Amino acid sequence: MTSPTTPAPLSAKRWNLSLDLFEEGDETKAHAVLETQERTLEGRGSAHRNPHDASIPEIGDEYAAGRALIELGRQLLRAGETDAAAESDGRFG
Repeated sequence: MTSPTTPAPLSAKRWNLSLDLFEEGDETKAHAVLETQERTLEGRGSAHRNPHDASIPEIGDEYAAGRALIELGRQLLRAGETDAAAESDGRFG
């Protein structure tokens, strides 16, 4: 039992994220995989270089990775919404 002066025990989890980038001509593709104890989610993103722009691979990497991570974020939010709805209906677990 905790009191107002006793902090609650800490709980920690580790989620693993891998992000792979692929260059194919003027296109950069990203594949992000998030592994939790409960599920594995995947997000993909891509970026296309305008032929008139300088070839700076880091810019394509940033756009493609950012888009893959945004997709993962959307999936996480949907999973949270689904789990919260299931919990409130007594179906979670």
